[in-house]
Amino acid sequence: MPYEKTLADFDFSYQPGINQGTIEDLGSLRFTQENQNILFIGTSGVGKTHLATAIGIEGCKQGISTQFIRCSDLINKLQTAQVQGRSEEVLRRYARFQILIIDEIGYLPIESVGAKLFFQLIERRYERKSTIITTITTNIPLSKWGNTFSDKMLANAILDRLVHHAKVIRITGRSYRMKDHLIEKKDNSGPDLSGFSSQNKERSSETL
Repeated sequence: MPYEKTLADFDFSYQPGINQGTIEDLGSLRFTQENQNILFIGTSGVGKTHLATAIGIEGCKQGISTQFIRCSDLINKLQTAQVQGRSEEVLRRYARFQILIIDEIGYLPIESVGAKLFFQLIERRYERKSTIITTITTNIPLSKWGNTFSDKMLANAILDRLVHHAKVIRITGRSYRMKDHLIEKKDNSGPDLSGFSSQNKERSSETL
């Protein structure tokens, strides 16, 4: 996992558009019993990876085989394995996890070879295992995944298998990174001394 996060750490009050009950139900891992997928969709910084990671950690705690990997790293591993004649071995490895979290789909384009290998992996997992996806929607909505996978028909085939039997969670709130930035800025702002004369500032320093 990229970091240790739990659902209890998630600030639902900052993202009121998310149904907390739905997320907590996903945290129960009942979706794995029906081999359902989860798609977290939203702009950067809204908490998609946090939620996916928290569910993955819960899976580990309950003894469910779980793997987290960023999409770019997964594609690189699949392509390298194909060059080395090990694609079948690597596909089997990622197909066997009960929960596979693929983070950041849509951030970088995927060439034709990588897209075909990705499809093979999703096809092997379809209706057999649960896959959790986080994807950005700033400029790559689901309807335009063909731009990401270099092949519209292949992208539709991938999306069709992911969305079928899936819980789709759209997050339209604000970025947590901006929240942290604003808090830090406020904490570091200090008192407003603009109305003090230079003499008053010197006296204040002496008093301190």
